Amino acid sequence: MTLGWGSVGHRGEVPETSSPVAARPVLDPLAQLTPELVALYKDLHQHPELSHQEERTAAKVAERVEAAGYDVTTGVGGTGVVGVLHNGDGPTVLLRADMDALPVEEQTGLPYASTATATDADGKTVPVMHACGHDMHVTCLVGTADLLARAKGSWQGTVLAVFQPAEEVGGGARAMVDDGLFDRFGHPDVVLGQHVAPLPAGTVGYRAGPAFAATDALKVTFFGRGGHGSRPEVTIDPVVMAATTVVRLQTVVSREIAGSDIAVVTVGAINAGTKDNVIPDTAEIKLNIRTYTPDVRHRVLAAVQRIIKGEAAASGAEKDPDIAVIDTFPVLDNDARATARTTAAIGAVIGKGRLYEVPAATGSEDVGDFATAAKAPICYWLIGGIDPVRYAKARQAGRINLDIPSNHQATFAPVVEPTLRTGVEALTAAAIEWLGA
Repeated sequence: MTLGWGSVGHRGEVPETSSPVAARPVLDPLAQLTPELVALYKDLHQHPELSHQEERTAAKVAERVEAAGYDVTTGVGGTGVVGVLHNGDGPTVLLRADMDALPVEEQTGLPYASTATATDADGKTVPVMHACGHDMHVTCLVGTADLLARAKGSWQGTVLAVFQPAEEVGGGARAMVDDGLFDRFGHPDVVLGQHVAPLPAGTVGYRAGPAFAATDALKVTFFGRGGHGSRPEVTIDPVVMAATTVVRLQTVVSREIAGSDIAVVTVGAINAGTKDNVIPDTAEIKLNIRTYTPDVRHRVLAAVQRIIKGEAAASGAEKDPDIAVIDTFPVLDNDARATARTTAAIGAVIGKGRLYEVPAATGSEDVGDFATAAKAPICYWLIGGIDPVRYAKARQAGRINLDIPSNHQATFAPVVEPTLRTGVEALTAAAIEWLGA
């Protein structure tokens, strides 16, 4: 979860809410399906794949969704999979799950933990882990797709089951759109999806309006003049440039952004050199910026660039640093009416006591690109993945940030149940709410 909601417009009027009990009969076979879904989840967790490399995952998904009766197309936007199920006249509902994993070495200790490695975009061998829960998203959508196919007498319309690659690098949704997603498979009347989060399993969190932050990820290369570590006076040390820049960047949010505004600046990587007594010619940092408004984004980016160039100049660099964009995500803006309608349907199935509003997140998401391109409303919510007892103890002790693993951490993995059941229930209830009766 790079966990960006894009500015989304309506595609026509939002229909009236249907019966809140419509999804319950559709969910009846879930208990029977659960063992297969648990097996699929554990298999996907044990075999994660990096962004744009989701070949095995895509094949597994395509096989399961096609067996459920969908017309399946693979290779959409690279490794994306689209399952289409037509069932008479009615709305078209896009259900989305992302498939990619992260270059993280798993430390959960689970019997189905990943030991996978892969070659990343820079040609390096890296460990791979589903540290953001995309394997759970895929499994829940497979389950919902199966349930909808079994209950065609309960709804009318078209289901677009979209399994998206490369969410973590911010380009997967756009790649599928650019590959003719809507021209080939139809324009949705609504975009629906969910993300597992460090909340109590069995609960669903939602937020109308701006809900996930915009992201700007940058790679900065500093240029110096290398030499022997014993003679720094004849070099221009790029390691020092990078180090002082990392420290100075910490002042952007604390000293240039108002306390009432939301902004995060994180340096996630710093790389330079090969040996202790060799000053290298270059050094590299990678940083990630999260904001919610255009004004704050502009101020943060301007400050970041000023500091990068200023620290290089202060070090006597003979060449300006290279600042390259790695990826960007827009702010994800949940349509207010679509969110009210969708969450009412979810609450009717899982129980209103397990559904609650959450604060705006500083994580980002590219699912909004589907809604923006289709000019359709979007509702994207969170499902809890943490053992409820463990979460309650941490909350009582005031140690949630210390004791509860979060997305992208090596120890993050949702408890299979009730996370899986809740995810399937929520996504199915949302889909039935929007499909015609």
